[in-house]
Amino acid sequence: MAAPTARARSSIRLERRSEAIAAYALIAVPMILFLVLNIGSIFYALFISLWKWNVRSGPVDFKGLENYGTLLGDPIFLRAIQNSVYYTLVWVPLTMVIGLSLAVIVNQKIRGRTFFRAAFYFPAIASSAAITILWIFIVSPDGLFNTVRGAMGLNPLFELFGFGPNKNWIGDQDTALNSVIILNAWTTSGTFMLFYLASLQSIGNQVYEAAAIDGATAWQTFRHVTLPLLRPGHYFVATVAVIGALQLFDQAAIAGGIAGDPNNALMTMVLYLYNAAFSRFDFGYAAAVGIALFVVIFGATLVQRRLFGQAPSW
Repeated sequence: MAAPTARARSSIRLERRSEAIAAYALIAVPMILFLVLNIGSIFYALFISLWKWNVRSGPVDFKGLENYGTLLGDPIFLRAIQNSVYYTLVWVPLTMVIGLSLAVIVNQKIRGRTFFRAAFYFPAIASSAAITILWIFIVSPDGLFNTVRGAMGLNPLFELFGFGPNKNWIGDQDTALNSVIILNAWTTSGTFMLFYLASLQSIGNQVYEAAAIDGATAWQTFRHVTLPLLRPGHYFVATVAVIGALQLFDQAAIAGGIAGDPNNALMTMVLYLYNAAFSRFDFGYAAAVGIALFVVIFGATLVQRRLFGQAPSW
């Protein structure tokens, strides 16, 4: 009886080994592409950043860390970092709160919730360029926003904060970036709603039943049950949001041009990189900007990992 058992075990091991080899063979191609196109491109950009680089002939003159020194001494780049960080610190929490609020609403058993889910998500699938151009017209001096607030008699309230009746919200350096924040909070909150909705629907009903038995109110249940169990969702949404915020480009370029007008109020790190690469054709310097952006994003991700800790499972 021992011999058949040994042969059976050997057959099982061979079968498992064959399955493992087949699995590794299936993932080999995408893993190689990931290593070459993603990880490899980072090291290649780091190499380019050490040179004066010509896009056709390659390296021209070795500059070492000179590009990084120039970068850190450029006031426009420092303004781009300031704008990107400010945008991230304001837009990410605002959009997360809106997305979570919408997810909680459409997760209820209400009439027409499928319609509301689609309606809230629709701005996320519309053309970013088209929505930005539409937004520029809305917040222009003679646009819809100024017209509506004037018709509602709100101009005296706005004038208390120094905003005249024909305020150019995008064209003023004090309000341009905040206008883009509001625009993107509207367009992206639908995407975050879907992320949070998936997390909400993965929470078992038994925890809510237990909270109801203990006499918890709706707010107490949300605060002490729902929010803690959404920790993995918070981590995922915050990570995606911060990476996207630090890579802001299209809305800033459309609203303020490649110069980040007015007065660099809409200059972001990616827009600054674009100018270095395609306006000045200084690809070595642009690669240094890309490496700096990578360091900022990677550092922000590590900070979020530390803040959220190990995500619990349910």
